Amino acid sequence: MKYNEVKQELLNNQKTWLITGVAGFIGSNLLEELLILNQKIIGLDNFATGHRYNLEQVKKAVSKEQWENFTFVEGDMTDFTICHSVTKDIDVVLHQAALGSVPRSIDNPIATNNANITGFLNILTAAKDNGVKRFVYASSSSVYGDSEELPKVEEKTGNVLSPYAVTKATNELYANVFHKCYDMQTIGLRYFNVFGKRQDPNGAYAAVMPKWISQMLYNEDVYINGDGETSRDFTYIDNVVQMNILSAMTTNQDAFGQAYNTAAGGRETLNNLFIALKSGLESNIENLHIPKPIYKDFRAGDIRHSNANIEKAKNLIGYKPTHTLADGLVESIEWYINDLRGNK
Repeated sequence: MKYNEVKQELLNNQKTWLITGVAGFIGSNLLEELLILNQKIIGLDNFATGHRYNLEQVKKAVSKEQWENFTFVEGDMTDFTICHSVTKDIDVVLHQAALGSVPRSIDNPIATNNANITGFLNILTAAKDNGVKRFVYASSSSVYGDSEELPKVEEKTGNVLSPYAVTKATNELYANVFHKCYDMQTIGLRYFNVFGKRQDPNGAYAAVMPKWISQMLYNEDVYINGDGETSRDFTYIDNVVQMNILSAMTTNQDAFGQAYNTAAGGRETLNNLFIALKSGLESNIENLHIPKPIYKDFRAGDIRHSNANIEKAKNLIGYKPTHTLADGLVESIEWYINDLRGNK
């Protein structure tokens, strides 16, 4: 089923959704899209990495009637009682909550394990206990580890390279076992370097795209880890929102108990990304002059190259990316100029 058809179906039929990590970057974008589609949403977040102002921005983007379909619960997934409470009377779980970042997991593997494995198993088990059938969750391209094969295909992973990758690989194992043992309709989404509006540019573990845009706008030094020839499959947020909702609505019985690359299906080096961001910002802002980047050591646990084969997602889920990297950069640059300069 095509995405426009799915959206029309949702407009005609209201479901009740649980979004974990709803105040985060991806969670808040899912919330906005689903509220616009007149869905009923329960949102869970502990604000470890999410922000209240993301929810405020969603509130401004939707109608008063749509916003009234949203119920927020502040809580932590390591508390099973909370997980059990928020999964009652839910049709679909979109599980986005996690402690992201490879470097963060290397610095604090216990915290990453608690959030990403204990929390995941809690929400998965609570959903099962409450009779929730459809469970869509965020996995990661980090599960490919040291595999050098390009593009990445779902069936061929390597040895994982970080505690974060261990947690995401474990999520996939648990979800697939719950599909086999309890007949839950689980679908994992291996995100490839997602970027777009409301992605946090601040903090030690900020993603490269918003961090660089912020540094360029504020005339700060931009650092590149390694030689800049590391490449990534940068994936705009609208593609990820589409893949979540298609996965939540698919009727293809062959789609369950599996994980899917969620990406644009291309790759770009960090050096070329820097050039593209520099050009985009300087063409939008008069008298903005961005200096050359400063190169640092390679970062521990990083994959050298990342590029997704998205044929499986296309064939089994009906996924069709709407945004290339270039499309996403245009929208992201415009959003960050308005947001960061407006809040300076």
